Amino acid sequence: MKKRTLLALISALLVLGLIGSASAQEDHSADLSKVERKNRAPVSKDILKVTLPRATETTLSNGLTVLILENHRLPMISMQMYINGGGPIYEPADMPGLASVTAQMLREGTKTRNSVQIAEQAALLGAEIGASSNFGSSATVVNISGLSDNFDQWFALATDVVLNPSFPADELSRLKQRMKAQLQQQRANPNFLSTERFNRAVYGSHPAAVVSATNASIDAITPAMLQKWHDERYAPQNSILGIAGDVKAAEIVPKLERAFGGWKKTGLKEVLPENPRPVPSKRVFLVDRPNSVQTTVVLGNIAIDRRDPDYVALSVANHILGGGTTGRLFLNLREEKGYTYGVYSSLTALKYPGPWRAGGDVRTEVTGGAMTEFYKEFQRLRNEPVPAGELDEAKRAIVASFALSLESPAELLGDEIVRKIYGFPPDYWDTYPAKVTAVTADDIQRVARKYLNPDNMQVVAVGDVGKIKSVMEMYGPVEVYDADGKKVGN
Repeated sequence: MKKRTLLALISALLVLGLIGSASAQEDHSADLSKVERKNRAPVSKDILKVTLPRATETTLSNGLTVLILENHRLPMISMQMYINGGGPIYEPADMPGLASVTAQMLREGTKTRNSVQIAEQAALLGAEIGASSNFGSSATVVNISGLSDNFDQWFALATDVVLNPSFPADELSRLKQRMKAQLQQQRANPNFLSTERFNRAVYGSHPAAVVSATNASIDAITPAMLQKWHDERYAPQNSILGIAGDVKAAEIVPKLERAFGGWKKTGLKEVLPENPRPVPSKRVFLVDRPNSVQTTVVLGNIAIDRRDPDYVALSVANHILGGGTTGRLFLNLREEKGYTYGVYSSLTALKYPGPWRAGGDVRTEVTGGAMTEFYKEFQRLRNEPVPAGELDEAKRAIVASFALSLESPAELLGDEIVRKIYGFPPDYWDTYPAKVTAVTADDIQRVARKYLNPDNMQVVAVGDVGKIKSVMEMYGPVEVYDADGKKVGN
């Protein structure tokens, strides 16, 4: 597709999306479950057809996979390095936070530079270097960017940071203090408490159940432990380096070979933990926050991994249910009932099965009414075919969002890395719009019945237990926890 044609299509899709959102909110007094969305602009039935640029793929002598997307519109280069096997799901059970601290400490010193020098040189060169390792992830991700005209200088700095960290004790001590202060703040945040309890409910003994470090694990971390994790887990043969921007593959590959010449292949193989399974029976977990004026509700269960054939259909189903301000949950609980400022649903699908989940913050006095509406929408998606117009709108919104992402080299690079990580075919993203467009009302009903099952749904509510417990007991056997995560009753 020519660029001009693609831009025109993107603009049209955007306009239609905005019109759709406004139209859906015009009549708040109507029963929105039966709303017919009329007076809409004409909609093109054409399927977005694209042939995306393919990344040049090569493997360095140390086993590092390299994907290169040339894009010479701007004199900039972006890099993303996925160090698979270096993520928190491989941490020892008593050391949550080890992977994240290792990633955060990369910038704090190398064998030849201290943290101040690294920061000053990065600023002088106009480069960005950052690393993160989020809970639930199997990888540590390093993001690097800078201008193409001084690439050699900032890339030398970046490789020094990634390959030669010194993990200085004084910087680690300061990071520990910040992390412990953050932990204390998290305990006052109902969204953190709900996520913590929900992940423990759906993941059970799987490492993805862990969402934060602990004071004990933070205290226990030493520079030697970080160095050991880095030496063992930062392995080139498991890693993917994506590069997008003003580069030429033929010129940069020899530079990569020289830069990573000292990063030797190891014997580490990435072996995932056993997959989590959906909990077979419904349960309710309450986290007590006395005198809270609102209840934070989360509902869901384990669904699928990213490679599952149901991924696209379940993504569309999720969009219809609560993927945004045009989702049924938002229209019902916020626009029609006025229970909340916002309520949504989401789907997590990685190398291992993750959950779909729905939830939001509702006023304490309407917790019962909100729960009734949540389950009403789940049952409606399971039992009633989605009207053709609503299904088309959801699919157009997903395709439009995808089309917008194609303008960003970083997004294109991210798509290529996803394709590589999950072993998708070269034309996966070319055919993605057609896959979304092919989803039918029967598909939506099928995946809703398969994954949105009230009989095994896990429910978490963070709020004033004295005011909401009698309501929540209707949805399963109850366990009560305090804000420190300790069980205090049933």
